[in-house]
Amino acid sequence: MKRLLTAVAAVLVSGSMAFAQTGGVRGKILDDKGQPLEGVVVKMEFQGGVTLVFDNKTNRKGEFMQIGLRPGSWKFTYTKEGYSPFASPYRIALGDATVLPEVKLLSASAAKAAAGVDDIQKTFGDAVAKLQAGDYDGAIAAFDAMILKNPSLAEAYYNKGFAQYQKKSYEGAEASLKRALEVKADYSDARVLLSNIYTAQGMKDKAVEVMSNASGSSDPRQLFNLGLALLNSGKTEEATAAFQKVEAADPSNSEVQYYLATAALNAGKTDECVTRLEKYLAMGPKSDQNKATATGLLGALKKK
Repeated sequence: MKRLLTAVAAVLVSGSMAFAQTGGVRGKILDDKGQPLEGVVVKMEFQGGVTLVFDNKTNRKGEFMQIGLRPGSWKFTYTKEGYSPFASPYRIALGDATVLPEVKLLSASAAKAAAGVDDIQKTFGDAVAKLQAGDYDGAIAAFDAMILKNPSLAEAYYNKGFAQYQKKSYEGAEASLKRALEVKADYSDARVLLSNIYTAQGMKDKAVEVMSNASGSSDPRQLFNLGLALLNSGKTEEATAAFQKVEAADPSNSEVQYYLATAALNAGKTDECVTRLEKYLAMGPKSDQNKATATGLLGALKKK
């Protein structure tokens, strides 16, 4: 029975990729002061010869997420009344949601005031456009130029680190993200990406450490990623505690039920796992992969 539970747990964590037929995307939009921008209309247009268009809108945290996107090249256009629009391409991969680099929208008044001068926001937008177009070397050079002029611009370090991460230049990305966190200690996106970099290299303890440094945070996203890092490191009890905090802070987060089920299964708590999976499915989760995995596992577990 223990062998069965171990095998099923492995499927629960990683087997969902076998069901992936589409991709997804998530991103974050900031204003020219670096604050989250709510109500930005995000238009997504497929560039592969077939007309596919999706519209979304950022929440109060400036974030948006869209699933069910065909893998390939897409054009993303960001608009909001009172702000200059911004458009850029990006390639969406198959499977889990692709994370876009942060985008800053320049207010119309700031754009007018900056006309004809060397404006940091325009420079930042041009650098992000290179990043989203897959010109990672060009983006890194552009962000380096910005850093020389603005050494306290945390967003420049973060996006440089993102470009380095895409190139699998992990050592450089680590240095850039650590610098971003030195400038802006509460930069949750930089902390999450740094944790992902350690995970990609199999450095699970470091992934846990970097997220644990923000363990006092009440940000559900940071707590969620702390739970993932702990779960990947086999620290089931600590992971469960982190996910339970997410559950309390954000009861509408269906994915936390999926990973609480994973933690329960790792701990040999089959009944709790079944209950969590049933709750997960009842919440109408957006992840097709995890939903399919949960459905298959419920059938397997209920037969035992």
